[in-house]
Amino acid sequence: MNSYSLTHLVLVLLALPFPPTPPPLYCLPGAVGGDRNITARIGKPLVLNCRGAPKKPPQQLEWKLNTGRTEAWKVLSPQGGSWDSVARVLPNGSLLLPAVGIQDEGTFRCRATSRKGKETRSAYQVRVYQTPGKPEIINPASELMAGVPNKVGTCVSEGGYPAGTLNWHSDGKPLIPDGKGVSVEEETRRHPKTGLFTLQSELTVIPAQGGAPHPTFSCSFSPGLPRRRALHTAPIQLTVWEPVPREVQVMVQPEGGKVVLGGTLTLTCETPAQSSLQIHWIKDGIPLHIPPTPVLLFHKVKLEDQGTYSCVATHPSHEPQESPAVHVIIGETSLQTPGILGLGSLEGQGLGTVALALGILGGLGIAALLIGAIMWRRQKAPENQEEEEERAELNQSVEPEAAESSAGGP
Repeated sequence: MNSYSLTHLVLVLLALPFPPTPPPLYCLPGAVGGDRNITARIGKPLVLNCRGAPKKPPQQLEWKLNTGRTEAWKVLSPQGGSWDSVARVLPNGSLLLPAVGIQDEGTFRCRATSRKGKETRSAYQVRVYQTPGKPEIINPASELMAGVPNKVGTCVSEGGYPAGTLNWHSDGKPLIPDGKGVSVEEETRRHPKTGLFTLQSELTVIPAQGGAPHPTFSCSFSPGLPRRRALHTAPIQLTVWEPVPREVQVMVQPEGGKVVLGGTLTLTCETPAQSSLQIHWIKDGIPLHIPPTPVLLFHKVKLEDQGTYSCVATHPSHEPQESPAVHVIIGETSLQTPGILGLGSLEGQGLGTVALALGILGGLGIAALLIGAIMWRRQKAPENQEEEEERAELNQSVEPEAAESSAGGP
């Protein structure tokens, strides 16, 4: 064949009309064909095609199913039966489930024999699903405190099947529970009548100090069946408060920093509770060349120990913090010549103690004088009474004698 004949043949073929495209086969929602695993939404109709089934009755076919509604294999034929409300065979040999439910999960098989005696088999593994409502976060926190556990909120998803999972996100990134900074408490409940699931997930976090001041949290529901889109809650934004750090300070014993020569002095550097802190000491603005220690102990203080002390707390990941300075004063004890009361010279709080003692002694002396005067008066009163009685008796005896002498005269 030459090139002219080949070109002519190609043109003739192109001029021929194409066969019409066959119209699409109409199927109810959920209709499938072939051997495969399929999913169907709860409450919706499902049609399973039987391959090789004769298009017109009489048909030689049977459906066998093993689901949650049966204890063993159940056989359905085109003649129908008591299962028509649950599943029935259509005139074309397909199996119709008017409203698929959780109990319809299982295996469906069809065996059809053509008019020529050819046998065809079909098999399906059916699973059902129910998409829950959009999850939500209930009882959300209003703010968080850095460095301590905080409950962010509880994510709830209701009315789903299969159960699925809840996942937390922070600033768009998944949060993975580690039992330290992130922990989750989950609860799954199943409705006794509908069989649908309710999921709850409570999130607790420990925000890091110096982290994001306004983190955003959200929760998502991932269905138990693949190829289903995750559902997300509305995000919540919280404020993280940093705890006010406790200042580094020096505690002095004895209080006030006044200690006698040869006495005992203790300086303690109080810092925030961090195990990796190192404490260094400064005296009169000059670092002391001693090993890091939180306590300075002077068993017998000397005059050269007097001065200004402060401590510096250092941390590998923080700037050093220096305490306010404290003053240590070394004093000497001395006695002066006793005065009128035989008391030496005292300073400070000793004068107050002496004054208090003198006041008490003076009060006791005055009370003793008053009691002595009262007792003396009581003892003196009976003596005066006896003298008056004797004088009265003498006066009575003198009066009769005077009367007799006057009566016996000339």
